[in-house]
Amino acid sequence: MSRTQPDSLAAFESMFEAHHRRVLGYALRRVTQEADAEDVVAETFAIAWRRIADAPAPAEALPWLFAVARRVIANQRRGLTRRLHLVSRLKDHLVSRAPSALDSPVLEALARLRPEDQELVRLVAWEGLSHAEAGIVLGISANAVAIRLHRARRRLAQEIGSIRGNEMKGSAPTRTDQRVEGRLSGQRREGEP
Repeated sequence: MSRTQPDSLAAFESMFEAHHRRVLGYALRRVTQEADAEDVVAETFAIAWRRIADAPAPAEALPWLFAVARRVIANQRRGLTRRLHLVSRLKDHLVSRAPSALDSPVLEALARLRPEDQELVRLVAWEGLSHAEAGIVLGISANAVAIRLHRARRRLAQEIGSIRGNEMKGSAPTRTDQRVEGRLSGQRREGEP
């Protein structure tokens, strides 16, 4: 049946008013999250609007709407399954590529920085953005990125040094360590100038 634009709008409004609550109830009983059910209803009625010329009369449209909603839910589940598989594959890939990197002193030092510094270092070092591109992401100028990045790198180096210093404290001192410590305290060893 072919409808004119005003007839189509009236038919759609009548269909929506008569059945949107029932379609929502249908979706709520089939998905786990209320937001997902609302998405199902929105997508179902978007399809109904696009296919209004093929839709049954508003009074008889409920089974047709349920069939549309059923396909929308199936698509939603397939999409979720694909996303979960992708996340799992990415996680496995990251762990297999650098298992020791997850516990590295660099990541520990990065975690000690302020959140703004962490994001800036990640944007430039991990995401490979230029100063101008990082500035767009952060809403600051490229010059400000350069200045903040310089400071963030300096703080990161200090944190890495601190972490490595703490790791070294547990190890036995070497002859070089003893000589340096002696010089710092003003002591001289025999035979040293």
